[in-house]
Amino acid sequence: MNIGYEFKNKRLLDLALTHISLANDMKKDSNQRLEFLGDSVLSFVIASEIYRLHPECDEGDLTKIRAALVCEKSLAELAGELELGTGIKFGRSEAKSDGVHKASILADTFEAVLGAIYLDSDVETAKKWVLRVFGDRIKDAEISAEINYKSELQIFFQKRDKNTEVVRYRLVNKSGPDHNPSFSVEAVYQEKIIGIGKGKSRKVAEQNAAKDAFERMEK
Repeated sequence: MNIGYEFKNKRLLDLALTHISLANDMKKDSNQRLEFLGDSVLSFVIASEIYRLHPECDEGDLTKIRAALVCEKSLAELAGELELGTGIKFGRSEAKSDGVHKASILADTFEAVLGAIYLDSDVETAKKWVLRVFGDRIKDAEISAEINYKSELQIFFQKRDKNTEVVRYRLVNKSGPDHNPSFSVEAVYQEKIIGIGKGKSRKVAEQNAAKDAFERMEK
């Protein structure tokens, strides 16, 4: 495994890696309570970080971004990168059904490990671990969490105008330090500005400009 955290209490890690199938076989505790705790810690950390990173997003958008980041597929991928599957302890039934490759089990184990880290240290340490493991996924999550407005906008104009002229995205301004930049972009079609967007990356700003164009057309 490559967790990137040294446990003071090794029993917590052992518990975090104990699947319910083994717990039933051995009549011992499983990682389910730690999973519950880790889920809450993860939700708090992700919510606070995307709130800080995406001031342009409303409650609905923030909810979509958080859901995309903490979904089963996302957590299973992170568990794979940490090689958590090599440490999970299964009972006989789950071991035979190749539980080590099940996305649901990997995602649950990721949350259990986070819960164990929180109990072994403190909320700040757990937060730093989450942010390190997620990396740029949090900053870039808006693109995958939202509708691909750039694509939808292009399809709309191609159908309406029956031509191949594309919507261009023009960088208007970039400000802020390198670790926390802010981009302003204009969506331009037939030399007219049809939308304006801002974001922590140029791609996010372009998506927001396309979204703004859609909202203006609806009005």
